[in-house]
Parts: sequence; structure tokens; C-alpha cells
Amino acid sequence: MIDDLVFIAQISIKSSVAVLFATIGEIITERGGVLNLGVEGMMLVGALAGFAAGFATQNPYLAVVAGALAGGMLSLIHAFFTIKLRSNQVLCGLALTILGVGLANFLSRPLIG
Repeated sequence: MIDDLVFIAQISIKSSVAVLFATIGEIITERGGVLNLGVEGMMLVGALAGFAAGFATQNPYLAVVAGALAGGMLSLIHAFFTIKLRSNQVLCGLALTILGVGLANFLSRPLIG
């Protein structure tokens, strides 16, 4: 019984690290005056790009670069809409979350099988 609880605690801690990084990044951007609700979509697209690049090249460094570039491209889209076009930050962030989730789901199907 105690072994099961320890196992669940270990998995919970391992799984929460990525969300913790996104939360820290969102806290920093909110202190700067930007509300970015599209963090989850950016993470999913970055993870997909990193996995696809790592799978294709077998190079972990290129996978990290590809993931960072893909997440950065979505954040540039958010910046363009919110800063240049002066659109609502909440709506733009939610739209990017929906876009990122859908895009990652659609593009990952050939990689998963």
C-alpha cells in the first residue's frame, strides 16, 4: 500500500515539472504586464516540434532548438496580435491555446501511429 503511494507521489512530481516551468514563465510575464493564456498551446507545439526533430535526426540538441523555435513562433504570434494589433490578451491567449492543442493533436497522429 505504501509503495503505491510513493509511486504515485514520484509520478506526480515528475509530471508537474513542465507545468511548473510554464507557471514560472507566466508569473514573470504577468509582472511585466502581459497576460498570456496561450502557454499550454505553446508548450504542446514546442513539445511536438522537439519530439519530431529528435525522432527524425536522433540529435537531442536539435530537438531542443526545434522545440524552442516552435514555442517562440507561437509567442511571436501572440505578441503580434496583442502589441501590434492591440487585440484582447485573454482572447488571443485562449485562441492560441486552442490552436496549439488542435495543431499538436493533428500533426502528431503520423508520428504516434
